[in-house]
Amino acid sequence: MPAPLPASLAVEFCGLKLASPIVLLSGCVGFGEEYTRVEGFSNTDVGAIVLKGTTREPRLGNPPHRVYETPMGMLNAIGLQNPGVDVVVDRILPTLDFGETRFFANVCGSTIEDYVETTRRFEDSPIDAIEINISCPNIKEGGVQFGNVPEMSARVVAACRAVTRKPLITKLSPNQTDIKENARRCIEAGSDALAVINTVMGMAIDVKTRKPVIGNIQGGLSGPAIKPIALLKVMQVAEVARPLGVPIIGQGGIYTAEDALEFIIAGATTVGVGTSLFYDPLVCRKINAGIADYLAQNRMASVAELVGTLDAPKKTIQACAC
Repeated sequence: MPAPLPASLAVEFCGLKLASPIVLLSGCVGFGEEYTRVEGFSNTDVGAIVLKGTTREPRLGNPPHRVYETPMGMLNAIGLQNPGVDVVVDRILPTLDFGETRFFANVCGSTIEDYVETTRRFEDSPIDAIEINISCPNIKEGGVQFGNVPEMSARVVAACRAVTRKPLITKLSPNQTDIKENARRCIEAGSDALAVINTVMGMAIDVKTRKPVIGNIQGGLSGPAIKPIALLKVMQVAEVARPLGVPIIGQGGIYTAEDALEFIIAGATTVGVGTSLFYDPLVCRKINAGIADYLAQNRMASVAELVGTLDAPKKTIQACAC
């Protein structure tokens, strides 16, 4: 067993005590069991694991190609392939060790009724919290359509709130006009926390065939390439969420401890790690060590002291490279 994490890395998130501010993001670690086969990896290195996106009924996902590496990132269009919520709750959750770390479900759907029924099923399970995925850019129905319209986002959140007492986390899309307004509406509808951001819409073209590389044509871009976008969105959402005590999972291109620190300073209580796991499965331990060193150097007793400490003017001037 690895040495216990320093107490300074523990954070409180929606009333849950997390051993580390690191949250492993949905879709990157399957249903929590994939990385147990990697020598040196331990669930105790992370505060929580978000399980793969789960729908009411089984889904086969999108046709290939589903994943394509891009400069400083990755394009994916898996299409939410999963065995359905009944299999996840009845067969997969009993195999997970809830004593090692926290596990969050990720709920997806094509209709509001789908979200409600899947959430209701997780309510009667040992899952610690439920993330509502209203911002998936690689399915043809539901998903991003719900996440880009504040009124629709709020309707999904309110409907799910009515059927669960577990902490609700709403995963916000960067592909919308006003993410602050969407965040505000989701909070008013009952969201306990916000995940900022989901992937950015993108595509790739094979110049030899002149066809899209991704079978779904478009997919979600993740990795270091989107970090500046994600940081800005976290700062903007924090202006709405932090005064109300609503925590944020900051995510998008986190690969180093410095990346994680930037998100925390911008207003994130926890940080999501995803694409970087494909490059370095043991990156979480390095990020934890870097955060702990920074806190010690700056004489801070906890991560909470660093959250939202960005020193920036209240009014920002929109930049333009012209």
